[in-house]
Amino acid sequence: QVQLVESGGGSVQAGGSLRLSCAASGLLSRRYTMGWFRQVPGKEREGVAAIDSDGSTSYTDSVKGRFTISQDNAKNTMYLEMNSLKPEDTAMYYCARGLGRMTATQALSARNWYNYWGQGTQVTVSS
Repeated sequence: QVQLVESGGGSVQAGGSLRLSCAASGLLSRRYTMGWFRQVPGKEREGVAAIDSDGSTSYTDSVKGRFTISQDNAKNTMYLEMNSLKPEDTAMYYCARGLGRMTATQALSARNWYNYWGQGTQVTVSS
């Protein structure tokens, strides 16, 4: 049984930092492309960052230079380090595992290609 569990969300002021974690069980994450997505009510879920099993990464333009995606294969855990947070970063953040491998750039915009999702963790940034 594959399970993804996010943690690390919370409320911070603008300019603050958070680190999200995504613990994966029941799978070998090193064989799959993984991603972080976020969603606000009334809008589509958007790709924030993706990482391929070879370590290549991709980011949506609005978070480049502020967010860093990484993974620890020994711990089967993926992370999203978020710095210089802005109110517009407020959203529910989800981690996801793809069907297999895909370049991180392609995976960032391939929301429907992911077949396992976590339950989400809320990030709220106040001005």
